[in-house]
Amino acid sequence: MLIKMEAQTILLYLLLFFLSLHFVFTTLKPWLSPAKTRWLIRLLHLPIKSPAAATVFARKDVREFLDSSIQLENKEEDSFGFDFDFRTYMISKAESINRALDEAIPLIEPLNIHNAMRYAVLAGGKRVRPILCLAACELVGGEERLAIQAACAVEMIHTMSLIKDDLPCMDNDDLRRGKPTTHKVFGESVAILSGGALLALAFEHLTEADVSSKKMVRAVKELAKSIGTKGLVAGQAKDLSSEGLDQNDVGLEDLEFIHVHKTGSLLEASAVIGAVIGGGSEEEIEKVRSFARCIGLLFQVVDDILDETKSSEELGKTAGKDQIAGKLTYPKVIGLEKSKEFVKKLKRDAREHLQGFDSDKVKPLIALTNFIANRNN
Repeated sequence: MLIKMEAQTILLYLLLFFLSLHFVFTTLKPWLSPAKTRWLIRLLHLPIKSPAAATVFARKDVREFLDSSIQLENKEEDSFGFDFDFRTYMISKAESINRALDEAIPLIEPLNIHNAMRYAVLAGGKRVRPILCLAACELVGGEERLAIQAACAVEMIHTMSLIKDDLPCMDNDDLRRGKPTTHKVFGESVAILSGGALLALAFEHLTEADVSSKKMVRAVKELAKSIGTKGLVAGQAKDLSSEGLDQNDVGLEDLEFIHVHKTGSLLEASAVIGAVIGGGSEEEIEKVRSFARCIGLLFQVVDDILDETKSSEELGKTAGKDQIAGKLTYPKVIGLEKSKEFVKKLKRDAREHLQGFDSDKVKPLIALTNFIANRNN
């Protein structure tokens, strides 16, 4: 008799439990948008790396990036006549971006794909593209919170491009950001799928930004154009087809096409999307675009120089691989010294495009330009 009563009590509790769940679900259902649903998922799943740990890692990684340049002081000074604490700015922005990325990619099914996505995205990196997005947004009067989804989106796509670039069928690289490449850890099939997942998530995440539909459509178009056959894909295709060609068969025009599309297009999109979301005028957006084109090319010219002059340990990736593969680089086409002179020219040109903006809001972009030009990895 006692056992029967206990069983009835348990059944009653179970019934009350399921009725409560039904009530909660019915109450919350109208409130659960896709973005809020994802937020709840993040609360219910433990990530591989906690947000706090991701923040600490971001701070360490960015500090190593900043320390890599012997030409940069903690206080950045240049001919514009200002002091700017670039180190503090970079670390602060990188922490915000890493927290947002950690939350944007929860550890859910399929676990192996999300593991690979998180491994690739949270492995470190300079976060130049998302920081550029946030800085451009603030340059034209916007707030960081408006552009944080866009900043995460461009970093997801950048990481996707690295995963693809490292595959055996492309550059066949074993080292990225100082760690084994994604396909070396998870296998080629998982790496390819995780790259595709990051690409899809980037656009989904971008559309969660709290901006007008007009701005969103333009931002989506800019991002899509930057990675397709008018952007990254075009540059990558040209890069692959140019491997091993005789130096007399190619020229500066071919090299610039590769760099402007393969590297510069996403950097350009990062800045333009930030300016669009921040509410910039057409004139301001185009000035930001011209600035970003300069630093996009600047970034790659410096990369070419470093690939030829630094070790794998210093770079955190395989050094000299471009030379071995017979790729087109600026030192190969115009020589090392002329490449260094070109860096100085691009740096001057980039800064000229920032003339006319608020003197305080322009400081991060000037400092970022100086740093890209002076970096050692």
